[in-house]
Amino acid sequence: MALLEVKNLKIDFLTHDGTVHAVKDLSYTLEKGKTLAIVGESGSGKTQGAFALMGLLPKNGRASGSVMFDGKEILNLPTRDLRAYRAERIGIIFQDPMTSLNPYLRISRQMTEVLELHRGMSHSAALAESVRMLEAVRIPDAKNRVHMYPHEFSGGMRQRVMIAMALLCSPELLIADEPTTALDVTVQAEIIDLLVDLQEDFNTAIILITHDLGIVAGTCEDTLVMFDGRVMEYRKTADIFDKAEHPYTQGLLAAVPRLDRKVERLSTVSYDFVAAKGEA
Repeated sequence: MALLEVKNLKIDFLTHDGTVHAVKDLSYTLEKGKTLAIVGESGSGKTQGAFALMGLLPKNGRASGSVMFDGKEILNLPTRDLRAYRAERIGIIFQDPMTSLNPYLRISRQMTEVLELHRGMSHSAALAESVRMLEAVRIPDAKNRVHMYPHEFSGGMRQRVMIAMALLCSPELLIADEPTTALDVTVQAEIIDLLVDLQEDFNTAIILITHDLGIVAGTCEDTLVMFDGRVMEYRKTADIFDKAEHPYTQGLLAAVPRLDRKVERLSTVSYDFVAAKGEA
């Protein structure tokens, strides 16, 4: 049985200008300990599709369809029931660690609060576990740095803190929403390698949300490509890189700069298929 099974997920936003159909018939499955990449440009619906799993859509958002987690339907559960899944069974790494972390609180308080609330730990035990998790994400001198404020960390270190917080309760599923945004290339590689290592250590299933096909190669077993709220292609990652079937996926791959050949002009994604709604 799959850990996560999403069927015909639809997300609409009610606005003053009418209804916006952000996600249309999104379906996929994810096994325990596996990684799925959801790839697409900004506005393709990949992040909202993930937010719906955790009940994090804004008030004007409406989700329908089915989201089965470990055999139980969790889509549109009441907030009280969803709290049993958030953090404890499903963790999330948000896009911008600077705005996701509270600038007024020390890292120690932000981490221990999670364990005290969800695990019922004492403050001293929660602090010790927080330090252990910071060490797991390779933050040096974690025992002292846990008492620092977010602005005292670099961008890459703040992202590591966010990963540590998401893993505090040993969730079965980790959603990583653009975890390498605004980081330089070297740090991006370190963060991706860290997620891979942590997955092996904790046997956590991962949904990696990104706009960059390059970072999923060799990292994710399966890749789902989205455009305009729809699935363009959903296959094994190796198959997509070997021979992409959909024109949109082909355009994404062609737009990635190559070091093994001379390129006079970078390719751009063709949108000729959009008139047909990009059906795979």
